[in-house]
Formats: sequence, C-alpha cells, structure tokens
Amino acid sequence: FLFQLKAQAPGSAEELRCLQAIHQRQEGSSLEELITNQSCLKLANTIKAYVATVTESVLRRSAVKEAQRSYFNTSEGQVSPKTAGKPSAHLTLRPQSLAQDGNSKRFGNLSQSCRHAIARWEDSTIHSHLQNITYRDGRLRVNQAGKYYVYSQIYFRYPSDGASARASVPQLVQCINWKTSYSQPILLLKGVGTKCWAPEADYGLHALYQGGLFELKAGDELFVSVSSLAIDYNDAAASYFGAFRLDL
Repeated sequence: FLFQLKAQAPGSAEELRCLQAIHQRQEGSSLEELITNQSCLKLANTIKAYVATVTESVLRRSAVKEAQRSYFNTSEGQVSPKTAGKPSAHLTLRPQSLAQDGNSKRFGNLSQSCRHAIARWEDSTIHSHLQNITYRDGRLRVNQAGKYYVYSQIYFRYPSDGASARASVPQLVQCINWKTSYSQPILLLKGVGTKCWAPEADYGLHALYQGGLFELKAGDELFVSVSSLAIDYNDAAASYFGAFRLDL
C-alpha cells in the first residue's frame, strides 16, 4: 500500500513521515498535531482518492459479472432467449413414411405437383440447430420480423424396381411454402427436375436446391413439400431446410 501511495502522488516523502508519526504515536495521545500537519492532510486526500478508485473498479467488475449472468442461463448452460443471437435455423431430414401423407392436409391446400409436406426434420443434432426460431411438426415459425434468406435442398434417391422403374420418368418437385395469417399457404419457391435414369442403375439420384430472400413477419411459418416422400433420408448433409435473418 505504501508503494502504491508513493507512485501516485508527489511529495510522498512527507506523507511517509506522516505515516511514521502515526505509527509511533502512543495510544491515547492527542491527534491535534496530526490534524494540523500539512503532510497528513495531503496523505488523507491521497488515501481518499485511492479508495474511490478501488471502489469504482470493484463496482465495474460487479456490473460485468451481473451482465454475464443475465446473458447466460447458468442452470441449463444456454443463451437466454431475450439476448440470443440473430434468428437462424438449419434442419436435416428425418425418415419419412408414406403413411404420413394424410397428415399433409393440416398444412393447407398445396400445389398438386408438390402436395406431400415434409413433417419430420431433425433440429438438435450435430448437423442442425435452432436459434430464435421455433420449430414444430415440420414448420419453422419466425419470432422476429425482418428479411430472411430461406433455403432448402432435397436429395431424391429412388431405388430401381425392375421394368416399371426403367419405364418411369419421375418428376421431382420441391416447394418452400409460406404460411401467414391468411388461411392458405403461399408458394414461395419451386424447383423442378425431370430425369430419365439408366435402366441398369440401382438408384436414380438427383438433388434440388433453392433459396431466396423474403420479408417475413413475426408469427409467419415456413415448410417444405415435395412431389413424393419416397426419397432417401439417410444423409444429413444432402437434405436440409433452413432460414436466417439478414440485417439490410
């Protein structure tokens, strides 16, 4: 402490002499001499300034720690929803079942060419994530209004089935749909591919990717529909659906 005082103010030799006088003063003796001593008055001011500086530093560190506690949810180790980052989502495809086709009706009236809504996506794996966007039953729900880049890719992988497969020319269609306060969904994006695969091929392979920038409002929902649910679903890097907000 003495070294800190010595470094902070000129004339510290006199202040040190004042400290020595205080140290050597016998208990019960008068303080009048110390009060009238200019060196002791300077020392008192120096101590006051030092205490103010230390107090300010302690309060600043306390405020930073409090801000960190409010930013992180320490009980769950997650970012608090109120202060989380920009809205973004990236989902990967889960196994689909043709028996789920009847559930597409709850998505509304869809385009006939891509009338099968995808209702099963992974949202919490190493390949997927959600941040300030809500996911439920195949839909992404926007919580914050803004301009969003919306995208999807579906990896179609149809197994051959003898002569019938060789004769077929499957039409591959992928749609990204937008559900607003309006009763029926709006078609945002549509990708189409018609392929004729080699007769000797074990599988017919084709990937459709599409993306675009749209102005969305809080509460709007997005979902993907396709021409057929008979698609490959074992490659998380090949079939996905997502959106993220851009500050433009």
